[in-house]
Amino acid sequence: MGEAISKSGIPRQELFLTTKVWISNAGEEKAAQSIDESLRKLNTDYIDLLLIHQPFGDYYGTYRAMEKAYKAGKVRAIGVSNFYDARFVDLAENMEVKPAVVQLETHVFSQQLKMRELMKEYGTRLMAWSPLARGMNNLFGNETLQGIAACHGKDIAQICLKFLTDEGIIVIPQSTKPERIRSNFALDDFELTDDEREAIRRLDTGHPLAADFNDPVMAKYLLEYDRQS
Repeated sequence: MGEAISKSGIPRQELFLTTKVWISNAGEEKAAQSIDESLRKLNTDYIDLLLIHQPFGDYYGTYRAMEKAYKAGKVRAIGVSNFYDARFVDLAENMEVKPAVVQLETHVFSQQLKMRELMKEYGTRLMAWSPLARGMNNLFGNETLQGIAACHGKDIAQICLKFLTDEGIIVIPQSTKPERIRSNFALDDFELTDDEREAIRRLDTGHPLAADFNDPVMAKYLLEYDRQS
């Protein structure tokens, strides 16, 4: 990525770089080293957004290292990924720099209403990973979404992304196809009606679908959150 940035000719200020501190680098000392290594590999003086990947290990120490990097100008914003209510609040209440972002699996089937309400107090924004649910739960065959898409002459992905961005959610759809990337940006030439938004809200199942349940620790954490919700 660092090499691609250097070769692109695009001014650094026109790019937004996000990276994460992984569990293997948890703790203040290892996280500080990881941040410097990311800066070196990305061939940049600063990272726009730095996240903790998961709420395991010494994530307090990790966050302290991130706060120091933020104050030193190495990082423009810091946040967390896969932190649900109790662990998010615990961290936000006990750290000087509040998380700018919480990155969670968020899509029409998992709209994160509880977390969105919780974040407001801290000025934290929700960033959606898997905003198209990886196509799970028959997303692209859903009759409600098909009907709304047909009314607007759009595809289902555009309807889903439009709904999420209208809700104030940051979306990061993933594609390697230029035509899909262009399509995912083409959201400004139509508006969803109140009835359409309400119909989409009714698709919410209240729990994640695409999270990695092959990770036993993460699976236990998500299942416990699901029982409490």
